[in-house]
Parts: sequence; structure tokens; C-alpha cells
Amino acid sequence: MSNNDNKIVTEKLELSTEWDKTFPKSEKVDHSKVTFPNRYGITLAADLYIPKNSKGKLPAIAVSGPFGAVKEQVSGRYAQEMAERGFLTIAFDPSFTGESGGTPRYVASPDINTEDFSAAVDYLLTRDDVNSDRIGIIGICGWGGFAVNAAANDPRIKATLASTMYDMSRVNANGYFDASTPDERHALRERLATQRTADIRNGYYTLGGGVVDPLPADAPQFVKDYYDYYKTARGYHPRSLNSNGGFNATSPIPFINLPLLTYANEIRNAVMLVHGEKAHSLYFSNDTYKKLMENWKPGTPNNKLLYVVPGASHTDLYDEMDVIPFNEIEKFFDEYLK
Repeated sequence: MSNNDNKIVTEKLELSTEWDKTFPKSEKVDHSKVTFPNRYGITLAADLYIPKNSKGKLPAIAVSGPFGAVKEQVSGRYAQEMAERGFLTIAFDPSFTGESGGTPRYVASPDINTEDFSAAVDYLLTRDDVNSDRIGIIGICGWGGFAVNAAANDPRIKATLASTMYDMSRVNANGYFDASTPDERHALRERLATQRTADIRNGYYTLGGGVVDPLPADAPQFVKDYYDYYKTARGYHPRSLNSNGGFNATSPIPFINLPLLTYANEIRNAVMLVHGEKAHSLYFSNDTYKKLMENWKPGTPNNKLLYVVPGASHTDLYDEMDVIPFNEIEKFFDEYLK
């Protein structure tokens, strides 16, 4: 064995050359495509946004999410906005999805998706125009949980924002609002095991389905909100899992037994949680904030923040530019990255 046999290799990906985002292109930033590998040998695709006429080494932010979305949707909107505000940013597609590599396609993993954030940090550290001591991340929806998990694991991440976050382990294992019983969890494991058997016999992976379509009349409001974003011109994208066939049906398997956020209380760098007051998912941020604050002692500095946006729903923080508190977000990153 030798190091020369263990080289880091980047796969050549097929990347779109047109502006195919769900939001308008800003004239205040320069945009290009980049790729970089993660620790599992998967090459990730990203959109790079740099403030026009910028000079020197910039603070940088890597962005991803929501869970089942692509960089042409919410993460790109956040990345472009933060570039307008003076940060070098990338919005990347997670492993196995969008324009990123990895087979089989449409897989989710608590480990690999956490690693994707650290791989983005690896990439930013290689750039001559990035201040290597001033790198942060933004995770949206399910990627908010991965972002906090990455911050617990990777002290190179100096500031972390989780917007309208989900804890994907918790919701898969316990259901919404922790309503699932052990018997229901066992039944879920039985269904997933049966699906594994069917997949290997069929020779292909069955998709679990994206956002429900057609929308049932009695669907909960948050499901209607997801439909309004992912299934309409507002946010639909042909590469988005949520807009189309969804993740592989067996993707929940690792989340049930591998909890995220176990060591969130040990994060020493700055973390900001942003959530809507009316969001069905607010309890994820409320409980994560309590976890973040477990080791804080009154009278000592506190770099953990929970910002609740009055009247906002979960998906309002996807693309409602007059609702997303970008001024507060900029203030947070200015303090800990600039």
C-alpha cells in the first residue's frame, strides 16, 4: 500500500451551461460552475457566486438544502443573496442528487450528507480568494440538521446557519411531532426491509415519491405549502427530487438508527437558527437551541442564537425575500466571519 495508490480523484460531471435557476440572475455577482470531491470519492457540483469587482481574500459560505431540493432552488437563492452582501458563496448539490455524482442515484445518508458540508469547506480552503479562517455554512430545511451536525464534527466551520431546519433522523424515526410508537417504528422497519428485498430482486431501486401530486383536499397545510413551492412554477425544477420522483424508497433506513445532533451541545463556534413562528417544524429549532445551550454558563459569552420570524411558515423561508431575515443573517456572519 502507498499514498500514491490512494489519490483524491475528481470525476468529470455533465453540468448545465444555461441559467436554469428558479430565481433571477443577479447582476451584482459573478456566477460559474465548480466541482469538488468528498471523502467518499463522490464528486459534487456547485454554483459559485462571487461579488463583482471583489479583491483580496473573502469570507466564504457553503450552502445546501432543502432535503430533496437542488442548488437551482432555495440554496442558490440564499447563496446569491449572500454574495451580493460581500461573501464568496457556493450552493452545492448533495451526493447522489442533482448534477452531483454518486451511484446509485437518489440516496440520502446522515453520514455522507454531513460529509458533503465538510467537503465544501475542503474546496473553499483551496481557493486563493478565500480567507481560510473565515468559512461558514448554511443548511436549509433537512440540510439545517446536517449543517449543525457538520459544525459539531468540523471546527473549521466558524459559523453555521440552519434555516427552517428539520432533524431528519428524528422525523424518520419518530414521525412528525414525535407521534410514532415503537410498534409503528417496527412496522416501518418491516416495510423498508420488504422494499430492500423487492429492489434487489427487481434489479432497480424503487423511488419513494416526491411531494404528493395530485394534492388531497384534506392535506395538512404544510403539505399544501410544499406543493405550492415544489409543484408549481414558483419552485419546480426538473432535477429536484421533491418536484419529481423523490428519494429511493429505502432512504429512511439509516436515519432511524443513526441520530444526528448527538454532540450539538459541544459546538464551540457560532450557530444561528432561523425559523418561522407559524412553521409546523419550529419544534426542531426550539429543541436544537436547547441542546446548543446545554453547556452555556450565565455570565459567559454566548454565540448561539435562535431567531423566530413572526408569522412565517416553513416554506416562507425558502424564497420569500421580504420574509427571510437576510439583514439579521448578514449581521450574524459579519460578526463571526468578517
